[in-house]
Amino acid sequence: MNSVGKLKTYILHEKGNLILITVTGLIYNIGMVAGPWFEGQLVQTLADILNGDRTLADMLILAAIYVLTILFVQVMRFFKRLFVRKFANNINREMKENLYHTMLSEDINSQETGSYIAKAISDVDACVEGIRKFVTEIFDTGVVMIAYIVLLTVYDWKLTLIVLLFPPLAYFCANWLKTAVTESTQKARVSNGKLNAASLDRVENALTYRLYGEETHQNTIYETYLKDYEKKQAKANILLASTQPLYQIISMISVIFIFIFGAKNILGSGWSVWNIAAFSTYLACFAKLAKKSSTAAKLFNSVQKAEVSWKRIQPHLKDVPPFISHGSASADTLDVSAVSFGYPGLPLIHDLSFHAHAGEIIGITGAVASGKTALAKIFLGILPYEGKITLNGRDLVSYQERTVSCLAQDPQLFSSSIAENVSLGDSIDLQAALHEVCMDEEVKEFEQGTETLIGDHGVRLSGGQQERISLARALSHPAPLLILDDPFSAVDPSTEDAVFNDLRAKHSDAIILLISHRLAHFHQCDQVILLSDHQAIVSTHEELMRTSAEYSRLVRTQKGDQA
Repeated sequence: MNSVGKLKTYILHEKGNLILITVTGLIYNIGMVAGPWFEGQLVQTLADILNGDRTLADMLILAAIYVLTILFVQVMRFFKRLFVRKFANNINREMKENLYHTMLSEDINSQETGSYIAKAISDVDACVEGIRKFVTEIFDTGVVMIAYIVLLTVYDWKLTLIVLLFPPLAYFCANWLKTAVTESTQKARVSNGKLNAASLDRVENALTYRLYGEETHQNTIYETYLKDYEKKQAKANILLASTQPLYQIISMISVIFIFIFGAKNILGSGWSVWNIAAFSTYLACFAKLAKKSSTAAKLFNSVQKAEVSWKRIQPHLKDVPPFISHGSASADTLDVSAVSFGYPGLPLIHDLSFHAHAGEIIGITGAVASGKTALAKIFLGILPYEGKITLNGRDLVSYQERTVSCLAQDPQLFSSSIAENVSLGDSIDLQAALHEVCMDEEVKEFEQGTETLIGDHGVRLSGGQQERISLARALSHPAPLLILDDPFSAVDPSTEDAVFNDLRAKHSDAIILLISHRLAHFHQCDQVILLSDHQAIVSTHEELMRTSAEYSRLVRTQKGDQA
């Protein structure tokens, strides 16, 4: 999929917000012409009052309608900006989520990880900000300028052709001046660099210059650098400050023609027949158009900035993952067929196949670096694989509902309270979740109970407590697939027994993948997968004890250690 196609996919994910932006944006920006029109009508009404043709009540009624109209238009502006912000925030979140998945599966040098993440996130922010500005300027510049031009044309199309010649001319003049501004700014920066170098030299070598009588000479040199910088910076500031006034002056030359031909229209000798309201409306509308056209370049700048950032981050983004909702799919059957996986340059497992039903616990074990954690990652969608994985006969990656709940090998805890780490902001039975992992009594002894702050990465807890808090989180957010990666590595045998029994009793509607090097409960698992020498042996505990020397040795060794 090309880069344009991928970016289009992100944008189309937000088609609901785009529709709302379009509706509110059109109402707001087309409604902007109401201002000049009402201003003209108010001037005409005032003139009619002075002539005795209207009363003050007419003016008050018109003013009230004007206020209500502008209020409605501004409300549409508020909603348009709200939907644009939601649109941009959602794209930003989806891009960063995709980038996060990519970083988990890519082999990134640990010394370069910080720089990689910082640059990637910065590029995502810049890209999305460019998209946001583009969407904003499409309406706030493009649509409103078209609305102004249409209104001007309705009043007098011949005069409009004349007055519209000058804003583009002003733009080209300002663009020409922009080159001079860029050059002068660059020269000022070079001069500033020389001045900074001279300042550093004076500080570092001040004593040497004084001892050898060079201080006066060096002061003269320093003053030369200082004056050069002041002169070039002043020139750059003057040119920069003159760009906008020059643009406005050239654009407003059109006002001369509006006064000349507008007066003829009022007198009845021009191209159209105007009254005071028409003249006032036309003049006010052109002034707003001229001001708005000076920002037209923002539309193109936004596109360019977004394009540059997109080109940098696009190679790091995979195909857009499906949107994950808060709901969960159901689990009846899990089929893993001829699955092979590994890291770049490091294949781990070839041709893994097994079948599981809801309520089954699948024990997974093997030597260190045999691929146990990598197997968990393929179900999480953060490591690519060959083969097929289906849930209830449907490809696992096609689900929009949450399908996996996971306890990672290293507890992922936040610097917040126990309650927040377990619930993640959801409404759950916190005490029941802690009781299931044999943590409820210990938490009661804490001074602040479940509101106890555990510190960065849970540093205020023991290793076993960290693991059980993470396990409580995984178990209290049910999903059809429950992946537990080494859940008993830091708990005592009695706690392990209690937690395992609860898994069987309370999660019979899920398929549990129990990854562990502790095999005390593997005889209670429905199936056991042994990862060894790039192969996966799928069998039962009893069968492996008879047929696999490696597995039986692991079990007997652990029993001997326990004895």
